Amino acid sequence: EREKDPEYWRGQAQETLRTALRLQRLNQNVAKNLILFLGDGMGVSTVTAARILKGQLQNRKGEESLLEMDQFPYVALAKTYNTNAQVPDSAGTATAYLCGVKANEGTVGVSAGVTRDRCNTTKGQEVTSILRWAKDAGKAVGIVTTTRVTHATPSAAYAHSANRDWYSDGEMPPDALEGGCKDIARQLVENIPNIEVILGGGRKYMFPKNASDVEYPHEDKHRGTRLDRRDLVKAWHEAKDPGKVAKYVWHRRDLLALNLSRVDFLLGESQGVGGLVVEALGGCQGAGAAMGDGERCRGLAGGRIDHGHHEGKAKQALHEAVELDRAIGLATRLTSAQDTLSVVTADHSHVFTFGGYTPRGNPIFGLAPMQSDVDRKPFTSILYGNGPGYKIVAGERENVSAVDFAHANYQAQSAVPLRQETHGGEDVAVFARGPMAHLLHGVHEQNYIPHAMAYAACIGSNRGHCNSAARPAATVLLLPILALLFLLC
Repeated sequence: EREKDPEYWRGQAQETLRTALRLQRLNQNVAKNLILFLGDGMGVSTVTAARILKGQLQNRKGEESLLEMDQFPYVALAKTYNTNAQVPDSAGTATAYLCGVKANEGTVGVSAGVTRDRCNTTKGQEVTSILRWAKDAGKAVGIVTTTRVTHATPSAAYAHSANRDWYSDGEMPPDALEGGCKDIARQLVENIPNIEVILGGGRKYMFPKNASDVEYPHEDKHRGTRLDRRDLVKAWHEAKDPGKVAKYVWHRRDLLALNLSRVDFLLGESQGVGGLVVEALGGCQGAGAAMGDGERCRGLAGGRIDHGHHEGKAKQALHEAVELDRAIGLATRLTSAQDTLSVVTADHSHVFTFGGYTPRGNPIFGLAPMQSDVDRKPFTSILYGNGPGYKIVAGERENVSAVDFAHANYQAQSAVPLRQETHGGEDVAVFARGPMAHLLHGVHEQNYIPHAMAYAACIGSNRGHCNSAARPAATVLLLPILALLFLLC
């Protein structure tokens, strides 16, 4: 009822104007903490649909709701193309927003001089990430993902590989092994050996081929894959300095039993994805103790937005996006915009959309209020440009009213049949809050993101501004920085 009164909208606009005017006082502090939330596949249409879903889960109409990321004061757009691809993949984009350099699709942590699958093009083309820049500056760093820690998106933080799929040496071709290229899991342990927090999935890539898994000892698909017979968890322990406490966990009970204030290094790996990280982030406020006094962060990384979309399962993708947003809210409340630069973005979009002239408050997973004026059948508001939801029944488009389109595993209809839905090529949003967040504005190449973040934290290559009178308290630079990457593959 209040929306019928023009004064409601005028008052809302005036309050927004007052908030915008306050942004004239720029926050130019040195960022003590950096947090990058990366929603894999979280295009703008996904953000909008997740906003509506969040509101509807709270028994509201949904459109008027605000995501946590919506409340960040600065928003930009990032161009996501790879150097050889108009529509990108998660590896080339990860190299851009973590290493500050655009690259070819399928390659991680290397320049565009590297050709996918060709190990012999890698040497001398390695590029380092903002995680490495922070570590080299004496800061504490962490990687948290609900996918494999060796997956394309997180791996660009520490690895250099001509192929994103070289998770262990068991996935590498003979010529790559003979050429001296290292698998991604090995690089996780060797390249930056003192990453304070690593949480994710993909445990089997750390253990010798056919070694039984601790959780699923009788399932062949979970057995170790390493041809070199190495136990990389053991190697991770051995790389730590004497006197440092390093803990490896694979189950929530082990994690929750830890006194994290006495842990210097934490490696947590589930076999699949999600479970351990969901539980871990509930206790990550304590895990932050490994990163320096006063620095804490917890939340849920929604790495499976991308997975849901690829399978045409919009319900799974959007619920994952809402969970990511919940993590952003937790981190926002646990940190201060005065010393913490938080950035939320995506690596790429998907060919996901919703439409059909739905009325206000229409269930986001519901039907459009109209039938097709061509085949006279109903359709859901959510649709995909391509993917596994393409179905023909008796020579015609499937009648969705005959199926359970509200089911979690329902695959929304698509225009083109594909086993896996594809990425989209449009720009993605970049939301920023905290010191120097105003540097993220307008339309940028995706590789600009880590450069702006590094500038804010006085790490990396251009630090000439860090001692200027305009930037307060050089002593802040002595405090450890939390580069906690909520990576969503």
